[in-house]
Amino acid sequence: MAEEDKKFSKVLIGKTVVSKSGKRFGEVGDIIFETRSGELIHIILKNPTAYTEKLELEKDKENNILIPYSAVIAVGDFLVVAEEDII
Repeated sequence: MAEEDKKFSKVLIGKTVVSKSGKRFGEVGDIIFETRSGELIHIILKNPTAYTEKLELEKDKENNILIPYSAVIAVGDFLVVAEEDII
């Protein structure tokens, strides 16, 4: 089972990030996590949409848009986030 968990984060990379209402945010570029606990902290967004750029979300030192992992509500073909949890 632990081996499946290790692959899971790789599966997230490249998935399209959308809101519950279907608004497209961009794609998962990378994941920031706590090394000791393995807790997922942020998703680094790549190819952000114009809509996402206007939201003035938190950014890292490289100016990448960050989405708190706590806002993720579903993972499937898309990574679905609760928009009200990130604005």
